[in-house]
Amino acid sequence: MLALKKLFRPLYAPIVRNRRNRKQMLAQQASIRAQVDACVAAGNPLKIIIGAGSTRYDGWIATDIPAFDILNGGHWALLFPERSIDRMLAEHVFEHFTPEQLGIILRLARPYLKPSGRIRFAVPDGNHPDPIYIKRVRPGGTGIGASDHKALYDCDSISRLLGEAGYDLQLLEYFDGAGNFQRAPWQCEDGFIGRSADNDARNAAGNLVYTSLIVDCWPHA
Repeated sequence: MLALKKLFRPLYAPIVRNRRNRKQMLAQQASIRAQVDACVAAGNPLKIIIGAGSTRYDGWIATDIPAFDILNGGHWALLFPERSIDRMLAEHVFEHFTPEQLGIILRLARPYLKPSGRIRFAVPDGNHPDPIYIKRVRPGGTGIGASDHKALYDCDSISRLLGEAGYDLQLLEYFDGAGNFQRAPWQCEDGFIGRSADNDARNAAGNLVYTSLIVDCWPHA
């Protein structure tokens, strides 16, 4: 009998692992929804981090795959009441999706944002004038995670995509087509971006070594 168990263990191992993973995912989803419900019941702003990994900010609810697959409409419905979200934050997440997928994500998000709700996101900036930066962040680039990058946006291409998805926007930090850095005032309380002009330690000497294309967007009224 022991020999038979050893023989069939490789066959059953994936089934056991899948069941364990599903149980963990359901527990994570239950935890997220409980945090969401508590926040809404308390009348506090509902602020969500997408693709959080290990990132945690006070007053923000961290989410990540597999518990929250932002391409899965069922996950949105399970985790959030409609018109409940005040702020969503995605720092260097959306470049891991194709433009078509990002359009789907924006359409899925729309019913769950409050009328005053905003999505703040940062992606690598395709207009950054440093060719070393571009080499690192482009799809298939040499930087960490760039092998999975699906798009490299600039201020013009992201504006077109957001408009086609039915969103208005404000560009917060970006290089324009002439290679000039542009910025508008923005508050960290609405979504902290570490890879930004003021917050990235690589820019401490005054040179903009690493910046992001940072955008606030919201559905058309």
